[in-house]
Amino acid sequence: MKGFRLFLVFILTCVLAAVAFGGENISVHKVQGNVMIRVGVTETWNKVNTGDVLNPDATVRTGKNSSAVIFLLSANKRVLLPPEVMVDISDMRELTQEELMLKLTMEKVRASSYEWKNKEMNIPGTTVVHGEAKDKKDASAEANIEAGLLQLNGIRVLYENGYYSTSALRTMDVLRRYPSLGEKFEYRMLGAQALEKARLKGEALNEYVLISQLPSLTREQRDVVQSRISQLKKQ
Repeated sequence: MKGFRLFLVFILTCVLAAVAFGGENISVHKVQGNVMIRVGVTETWNKVNTGDVLNPDATVRTGKNSSAVIFLLSANKRVLLPPEVMVDISDMRELTQEELMLKLTMEKVRASSYEWKNKEMNIPGTTVVHGEAKDKKDASAEANIEAGLLQLNGIRVLYENGYYSTSALRTMDVLRRYPSLGEKFEYRMLGAQALEKARLKGEALNEYVLISQLPSLTREQRDVVQSRISQLKKQ
């Protein structure tokens, strides 16, 4: 089963890699403060300058009191990146329903594989770590959470600019990699609303039902979720 999941992820990744980004010309129209960029899987961040042409595989990150304006030539569209966001340039595009369903399937396979691997490892939650090793582990965890929060802020930018498909997919990806953030009402709602806007009624309804089961919901939050569930069932 494990081998099949990995094989399926590989096949789907290859298929998606074959889909071109459309030759999009993407440039930086304005930079304020500390704005950085990395390309592909590298962890090296470089400073962004006004006039730079961006690689579709790039990720842009803005710091505190920093911002950037990204211009997409083919859509004649400007996207403002506010402070403290992290956005993949490849997410600034519309997906066909076929692309969306393929990517959604791949994300579900990844989530299933992630859950299966965690159960197989069966790592006790009470492991004691002392001294410097504990400090490094805690610092690493905080850094990871910070990266997740930056990405969620970036997803809000995608959503506000009408990139609902990539917003939904990216939310699923981030919450899979940062499980503690998946307990937060506002982040789960962001993903559910993006699915709804992307015209995936069944997926959105399932997500709202899962949100309604979160133990930390306030009465007001629960009412909001139940309202969305009722509305979708009527459609």
